[in-house]
Amino acid sequence: MIITSCGNSIKLAKSLARKLKAQYSPLTISSFPDGDIYLKYNTSVKGKKVIIVQSFHPSPNSSLMRVIFAAETAKDLGARKVILVAPYLAYMRQDTRFHAGEAISSRIMAKLLNHSIDKIITIDPHLHRYKSLKTIFTIPAVRLTANSVIAEYISKKFDRAKTVIIGPDRESYQWAESIAAKTGMPSTVLEKTRFTSKKVRVKMIKPIPLKGKDVVIIDDIISTGHTIIEAAKKAKSLGAKSITAIGVHGLFVEGLLKLQKAGIKVISTNCIEHTTNKIDVAPVIVEALRSHESARKRLTMD
Repeated sequence: MIITSCGNSIKLAKSLARKLKAQYSPLTISSFPDGDIYLKYNTSVKGKKVIIVQSFHPSPNSSLMRVIFAAETAKDLGARKVILVAPYLAYMRQDTRFHAGEAISSRIMAKLLNHSIDKIITIDPHLHRYKSLKTIFTIPAVRLTANSVIAEYISKKFDRAKTVIIGPDRESYQWAESIAAKTGMPSTVLEKTRFTSKKVRVKMIKPIPLKGKDVVIIDDIISTGHTIIEAAKKAKSLGAKSITAIGVHGLFVEGLLKLQKAGIKVISTNCIEHTTNKIDVAPVIVEALRSHESARKRLTMD
């Protein structure tokens, strides 16, 4: 087994290699003078299983092309199997044609990967209109969740009797509800109604007392941070003692400053490498890869 990365998830790739007692082999990736990708394996992959660990942020376009080049090259060099571990899988939010003439990027991304890799493993992908990854992937596609490691972190850091978990909108509530159940903490969800570009009303769907409570806001993706800030404002108006936001995927495309100015402590998993990483998803991925290897061995024995 060879574990490698295309640049975005090197720390996580090395951690997985240590836990799996596998070889981590970095790729040489650069560009020709005209900008074309140059990619080279530095270890023989012939007859081996190659695991490419790569989150699609930052630079999702470059990440996708690097993964395709790495996968196709591994196969050309005789790799037995190529598995992509994409802790954050980009392009999933464009899952329909909202306006005439638009590209449905999630389907195009999946089509490219279906041709290049043998299996994909990802964590908490943004499935909104798709019921499962099988809707767009023809290869085996495994959907993992970071809920267990997030719940473990919250249980260690927060007092169950003094903490409330909130989903900032209806889409995020599936994460908040699951994590709350694992921690034994109450949970609720907020609903946002926008009247104008500046006037927004946020209400709690299932009223829960927040006065004097530590509020933990859970979201799958923290991108601009606007949704988190609106949720924090509502929690503070109801007397919350402290506000912590936990994101599975911390994109932070507008930085952390405005979140910090709003009095929000921000924590993320290491699905995307960032200074806010406090929650390690490696155990979740290791378990999935070990299960895959055990299943392969059983099939071989049969």
